[in-house]
Amino acid sequence: MEENASSQEQGKERELKLELKVDQVIEEYVGSLGFSQILHVFLVSIAWIFDAQNTLVTIFTDAKPPAWSNGGHVSSVCGLPDGSWWWVGGNESSIIAEWNLVCGRKFLAAAPASLFFFGSVLGAAFYGWIGDEVLGRKKTVLLSCILTSITTFLTSISPNIWVYALLRFASGFVRCGIGICCLVLATEAVGRKWRGQVGQYGFFLFTVGFLTLPLVAYPYRTSWRKIYRVLSILPLVYSLLIIPLVSESPRWLAVKGRNKEALDVLGRYARLNGKKLPPNLYLSEPSFGKTGGQAKTSIWSAKWATARMILVMIAGFGIGCVYYGIQLNVENLNFNLYISVMINALMEIPAMAIGTILLSYTNRRPQLSGSAFIAGVSSIICISLSRELPRDKSKGSWTQLSIEVVGLMAASRAFDMLYIVCLELFPTYVRNFAVSLLRQSLMLGASVSPLLVALGRVSPSLSFLSFGILSVCSGLLCLYLPETKDAPLYETLEQQEEEEKLKSFATDSLDLEKFEVESFVVASDMAE
Repeated sequence: MEENASSQEQGKERELKLELKVDQVIEEYVGSLGFSQILHVFLVSIAWIFDAQNTLVTIFTDAKPPAWSNGGHVSSVCGLPDGSWWWVGGNESSIIAEWNLVCGRKFLAAAPASLFFFGSVLGAAFYGWIGDEVLGRKKTVLLSCILTSITTFLTSISPNIWVYALLRFASGFVRCGIGICCLVLATEAVGRKWRGQVGQYGFFLFTVGFLTLPLVAYPYRTSWRKIYRVLSILPLVYSLLIIPLVSESPRWLAVKGRNKEALDVLGRYARLNGKKLPPNLYLSEPSFGKTGGQAKTSIWSAKWATARMILVMIAGFGIGCVYYGIQLNVENLNFNLYISVMINALMEIPAMAIGTILLSYTNRRPQLSGSAFIAGVSSIICISLSRELPRDKSKGSWTQLSIEVVGLMAASRAFDMLYIVCLELFPTYVRNFAVSLLRQSLMLGASVSPLLVALGRVSPSLSFLSFGILSVCSGLLCLYLPETKDAPLYETLEQQEEEEKLKSFATDSLDLEKFEVESFVVASDMAE
């Protein structure tokens, strides 16, 4: 009797429970995008500002000074004895000036930037793992910001090019958690309709960081060390003042079995949106499929996920190389360096505005692939313009700048879109890791770009041709990715695999039914 009464009570308790997935709670009770999520996304995305500044600071700190002098009319410093010539902007204006990275040592100037991006490749794997398995999104961002502040300051006291290059490698490694986890943390708080637009917030603030970099660098143009010291302050301030106001991802908390904490976060979102969660609401346990056995916790444990990830990474290599290559190549243009950087940064704003509008009305795949194609074609067009580049601000050099700006805008769209598509392609259980793998491929491509920029000082045509081919090939590969517009965010690999198979089967059945109806109509017409 007691057992029957107990089972009846448990049955009533289950009936009273309202069990929903996090996605359903957001859509039905929190709101797809309200004030709480807008505030959350903004606070999270601020970190992209100093991420951009630390990534692109070498445009100024590692640039070749515009002029040198020895009081005579010698055309080259190569062969001149030490102390017989000097840099017009001062010997501390850049690492090239301070450590004389010219003539036989000129390719050493490209090494720190390449090592920075290579460090990002390794850092992406590390942060992808701890963001999914150990610390979660929020604590990983905090760790990355603190370490970025430390390594940036240490870079400012480098005694030689070798220590400087090592510290740039370390900076690349530690800063990688910012971009990966901020993007995931922002998009996991909103409904499916707004994922693409929310992803743009971070990229917009990355552009703000790019845009403000000349404003930081210009007052300290005679001391590259002071530039690094100023930039080291921002991530530390963010860690102390902003991150405590940010919530952990409710999706990650739910996947880790921390349902009470996930509901607390969702409840705060709901209250700020003027709503309230039902008192009998419970989060359903993540689905690991109906096949039984060990749950798949790695992208590499599912063939379909492995194939998608490899495709994304190969495309990311080409897009990363072109995107960062065009930005770093600005020092080789016949324009004032600070103005050129400002123009490039400003042009990313209309690119994002247009892209944000298109995200609401067009599919992801054609926008991603088309942007990569345009970036590649623009780079190839620049080949003919680079052969006879005049040394004054003539029509020819302005034409080249205009074409490069178009290429940068398109590369920026492809770069941003690939991130959005990647996080929509994979479930919560491995999403942070998937984005980290994309980050690795983007940074691997970026690590090659400084070498191509250095090659461009010898032969601009080879540099532009390399960027063009890589971008066009990436655009072709992106055509093979699944469309993700308005697709749900799944929790586990098994759940996604099962539901995508059901959708595919339903689509095939509808197509077959449509074909049979059309065949019947045609046959009827012929009979008549």
